[in-house]
Order: sequence, then structure tokens, then C-alpha cells
Amino acid sequence: MNLNRSRVWLGGLAGGVVWLIWSFLIGQLIIGNARYLAAQNAGLFLKESRYPFFLGHWIVILFILAIIVAHLYAWVRQTLGPGQGTALKIGFLVGFAAGFPGNFAQAAWSPVERTFPLGWMLDLWVGAILATLVAGWLYKD
Repeated sequence: MNLNRSRVWLGGLAGGVVWLIWSFLIGQLIIGNARYLAAQNAGLFLKESRYPFFLGHWIVILFILAIIVAHLYAWVRQTLGPGQGTALKIGFLVGFAAGFPGNFAQAAWSPVERTFPLGWMLDLWVGAILATLVAGWLYKD
């Protein structure tokens, strides 16, 4: 099976842009800066990241994940068939694996309000779905 690598990368990069926008919206509309600040002031979050330039790292991570789901879509479309149904399945499965288990544990055991893990889960789960749909839409043999 030959992949159209340029279309995989195009889909991955475009999916990364969509995922980044989704991540920003979740951070602003669901969680919000006020919740982060309150959690920091309560001692539940550090006031400074352990990693310099965390935001830049997060953006790179989202793009890597988007490129991974674009590859997965291209690899499985021979078996499951091309189209948005296949892209939706891949995005749903990868998003669940990336977003649900860790954030379910956070919601159960972390002292932060459950809005945080809910937002983080939606960021990863829906973000993976959106990125894969974009990659699937752009992919051509």
C-alpha cells in the first residue's frame, strides 16, 4: 500500500490547526482563565510551569497528535473504506484513548473542580475527532 505522504502531512497540519483552535476554545469557554487562577491561588496548581514555554510545547504536541491520526486514517482506509465514517471512527477511538482514562482518574481523585478534567477530556477527545475528520477530508490517494 502506497500512502500519499504529502496529503497525510497536509491533513495532519490542517488537523493540527483545527485542534489548536478547538483547544483554545475549550481553554477559554469551558475552563476559563479565572478557574485556573483560582486553582493556582488555592495551591492546587503551580503558578509557574515546570516546563519552560509550556504553551509552545502543547501546540507541538497537538500537531504531532494530528499528524498521527492523519497517518492512522490513511493506513486504515484500505480496510475500512475511505471517507468521513472511517475518519470519525479513528478520531473517536484515538480521542477516547488520549482523553478519557487519565481525565476520568483526575475527576475521581484530584482536588480540582471537575470542570478541569471535563475540559481536558473534551479537548483531546473532540480534538482528535475534528483533526481526523479534516485529515480524512483532505486525503487523496
